[in-house]
Parts: sequence; structure tokens; C-alpha cells
Amino acid sequence: MHDIEPHYNWRHHYIAEEDERSPFFGREYSEFEFTNSIYGYCIHPQWDDIDSPTLFIKLLCVDYDEQFAIIEMLGEWNDCINNDIMFFKRDVIDKLIENGISKFILIGENILNFHYSDESYYEEWKEDISSSGGWIALLGFREHVLSEFEKINLFEYFNYAEEFNAISWRPFTPLQLFQVVEKCVQKQLN
Repeated sequence: MHDIEPHYNWRHHYIAEEDERSPFFGREYSEFEFTNSIYGYCIHPQWDDIDSPTLFIKLLCVDYDEQFAIIEMLGEWNDCINNDIMFFKRDVIDKLIENGISKFILIGENILNFHYSDESYYEEWKEDISSSGGWIALLGFREHVLSEFEKINLFEYFNYAEEFNAISWRPFTPLQLFQVVEKCVQKQLN
């Protein structure tokens, strides 16, 4: 797990720790000290701790003009035991919404499992952004994780279609990825 790094090719577009409006403003990272772990396995020090023992994220890009955020995720998303959605919503998403962000792209290639509790934070998130035309799109999530989302009807709050997982997102700039995803979301909504 220690060699799974957050996507770093967009650092010339955005650096969360240098953005005064970012929930991670002022954070300092080590390239050599591995302080965080998931189930005893060290993870790369560039991942951001959101007070969950199993879920870490990286705010890859925020564009305040276009009102979107791209967030990469790592680990086990466990609402059942750790209430991960509460920490994610309160400590990251709410701060972004306060700064005008209403469109979220969650990249879940490195989400290994999902465990459900209840939908109240998802419902709140959707309500917080719906008046401004916002949405939450899922990219790259594993099939078994998507199956768990589907079992408990979380797609009511997320935008997802198979074409979302087919998007090879790394070659795009953040704005290009947003435009591709927004087009898919609009197609899905229509």
C-alpha cells in the first residue's frame, strides 16, 4: 500500500495545502516518513488523513470559477464502524461547499471495500448542492463497491453510469476531466 501515491501530475494546476480555502491549507507532508497506515499497512505520506483509520483522500483539484472539486480516495470506506461519511462530509465537503463548490468528482480506484450505515449524510450532501445544480460523480470504483452502493440505493445521491468508469482520467487536465464528466452527468440527467 505504501507505493500507491495520489495522482501528482496536476500539481502545477492546484496544490491543496497552498489554497487558503482548502480544508488542507498549511499541511506539511514528508516524502520519507510513513506515519499513516490502513490495517497495519503503511500508506504513502501524501494522502490526507480525514480522522478515519481506514479512509484517506487527496484533494486533487478545486476550481472555484467552475465550482468543482476532484477527490481521489484510498482505503476502506466504512460508514458502519468508523462513520467515514460523517468525517468526510463535515471536515472536507462542507468546507468546499461553503466556498461555492457544488460539483464533485470522486475517484475510487483505490477504494477496496464499502460498508454501509445510513444515508443521512449522503442525503444532506445532495440537498446542500442541488439548489445550485450540483452533482456527485463516481469514477473508477470497483465493481463490488458499486454493487454495495446499488444494494442500498446510494445511486440516488451519486451520479454513475458504466461510461463513468470507462473514462481514462489521468491524461486529462482537471478542467478537461470536469467537462467530460459534466457532459456524462447531463446526458444521464436528461
